[in-house]
Amino acid sequence: MNDKLYAVLSYEHNKTARGSAQVRMKLRDVRSGAIIEHTVQAGTRFDRARVERRDMQYLYADEDFYYFMNTETYDQIPVDIAKVGDATKFLKENDICEVALYGEEVIAVELPGSVALTIAATDPGHRGDTAQGGSKPATLETGLVVQVPLFISEGEVIRVNTETGEYIERAN
Repeated sequence: MNDKLYAVLSYEHNKTARGSAQVRMKLRDVRSGAIIEHTVQAGTRFDRARVERRDMQYLYADEDFYYFMNTETYDQIPVDIAKVGDATKFLKENDICEVALYGEEVIAVELPGSVALTIAATDPGHRGDTAQGGSKPATLETGLVVQVPLFISEGEVIRVNTETGEYIERAN
């Protein structure tokens, strides 16, 4: 549409008593991230974008880019930090993730539902200290801070939900 690549976030089909049905869509411009609402007549056809997904290994990052390697061809590609998005909080070197490509352009970096990360720093939990719900903040190896149960200590590996950023369980 308008020579831009959009992802459909939601849609609603409306049929009026007189007149034709309409479809109201909420769209996200994949390149810029801008969200728009667009209404079309029911039955309007759009070209479907051919998005390819490839497993790639995260190598390293600098100030502007994250670098990934195609696990089949060993080609390395730089990906703008904006395209990596919230995945930056969960990525550590040598992790495998799915990269969505439109042609040769990276449009998104997608993580699995959960990742295993090591606790870099946390206060020791004290027995009986459950007035605040039995959890404490912990800083992970990527810099992300999550709430963990009091029995979790520094150096342990935990599973974190990549959608919510919440502690799931011990990974050991």
